[in-house]
Amino acid sequence: MTVALEIAVTSPAGAATARDGGADRVELCVGLELGGLTPSQALVEAVHETGIPAHALIRSRPGGFVHDAAEIDLMERELRAVLRSGAAGVVVGALRPDRTLDVDVLRRFVDAARSVRDAVEVTLHRAIDHAVDPVAAAATLADLGFTRVLTSGGQPTALTGATTIARMVSAAGPVQVMAGAGVTPADVPALVGTGAAAVHLSAKRPAPDSAHAGVPMGGADDGSAHFVTDADVVRAARAALDAA
Repeated sequence: MTVALEIAVTSPAGAATARDGGADRVELCVGLELGGLTPSQALVEAVHETGIPAHALIRSRPGGFVHDAAEIDLMERELRAVLRSGAAGVVVGALRPDRTLDVDVLRRFVDAARSVRDAVEVTLHRAIDHAVDPVAAAATLADLGFTRVLTSGGQPTALTGATTIARMVSAAGPVQVMAGAGVTPADVPALVGTGAAAVHLSAKRPAPDSAHAGVPMGGADDGSAHFVTDADVVRAARAALDAA
């Protein structure tokens, strides 16, 4: 089995770096430091022009994955907009207060995506890692119409969750399991060993001269630099996959 490489990016430059380094696709978002948020329509259009398939994260705010009706409506609008702007797929997620998958909301997202384009790929994001039983949740995804799921096996990093990821691969059936969270190129062989269909990493480094320490721009702003995609890390991950 050929294991795919997905890189999380936040810009057209990052998408081009991922493409040139051998990535198979990118997950596109903004606000990586917040766990990722929905990219703008213009950003999706610009990344589409780089030629690499881009799967847009649909997440209207930071924080947990229990969403109210207004947030769900907004994310459905965002989902339709990014697909019409050239996204190859969307990345969605939602939980109930009891930490089970919100299957009604997820089915609504999948149906909305397929109403825009029949063959669109739909990924469940790491909300599954906050579910009470990620393995049992993975077993439901085929019936919900998902293409793949991104997971760390319910752990802070994919490497520490590798045993659970392997169980999720068995449970998910035709749904592709993609290992991600805290991944470095050195982790790739162990993650390939789980049977995962893809490995996901941000391959990021701080951008030079981008910090603004001393003049915070918000409550969560520690003055640190924003991140850019590191070409060396992308190439190293590709090499590790090719050698695995």
